[in-house]
Amino acid sequence: MADSIFSDVTGELSLKTIDAGLILHLVAIVVVAYLLTTLLSYILSRFSERAGVYRQLVTLFIPLLKIFIYTVALYLFITALIEPSVTQLIAFAGLFGAVVGIGLKDLFSDLAGGIVIILEKPFQIGDKVTMGNYYGEVKDIRLRSTRIQTPADELVSVPNNTIFTQSVNSGNAGDIAMMIVIDLFIDSMSDAAHAAKILKEALVTSKYVIISEQYPYTILIEDFPCYTRVRAKGYVYDLRLEFEFKSEVTRRALAEFKRSDIKLPLCYPGLDGLIS
Repeated sequence: MADSIFSDVTGELSLKTIDAGLILHLVAIVVVAYLLTTLLSYILSRFSERAGVYRQLVTLFIPLLKIFIYTVALYLFITALIEPSVTQLIAFAGLFGAVVGIGLKDLFSDLAGGIVIILEKPFQIGDKVTMGNYYGEVKDIRLRSTRIQTPADELVSVPNNTIFTQSVNSGNAGDIAMMIVIDLFIDSMSDAAHAAKILKEALVTSKYVIISEQYPYTILIEDFPCYTRVRAKGYVYDLRLEFEFKSEVTRRALAEFKRSDIKLPLCYPGLDGLIS
């Protein structure tokens, strides 16, 4: 059955004579497509670094550009080999996809995931995301995988089909500013209200914070069996300064805790037993 369908679709296709000129033409298509995507991606990435608050908007065009160039390259590659009619081209593409898809299910799942990411934009280049078991800044969105730079400066390629099987969290949803949560823990007998005041002061006076009606901050206190948690939620003006912001606020608040005789707890969340 499959053989007869394939014969019907391809029977009238006119395959061009394969010679050195045609081979060079096909190679040129692949090379030009690769060089174009690499060069234009580099130019847009460099330009985005100078675009300030519009950095995320500029990087949005990089994956769209790649899809357009590779689609045109694929069309030119096919039409350079054969001279199909529109009906034959559609039928052949459908049949080819069905046959190859059986053997390359994971590949096509990754490609489908890449298209979903580019079109629906659950995240984009420059976002801070948790994708699968990895967290970091999205450096590139390719057709098969997304490249994430982790806080340890590792460049990880995560298959795009992860978006179909696991939750994907974006810390900033396309905005250059991002909310940061800072948790500090004090002894239950210490003055939690004073600790909250200290943490608030450290947050609002940080050189990395942005505070406005759009970017508010919050200070929360919550009691636990052997400690009290004082939590600050505020926005860093550039998501790439996430750890500098968190470190600065934490360091200044802890130093003031010490001067104010606010003691740290003997036990911490996530650790068993007491800490001497």
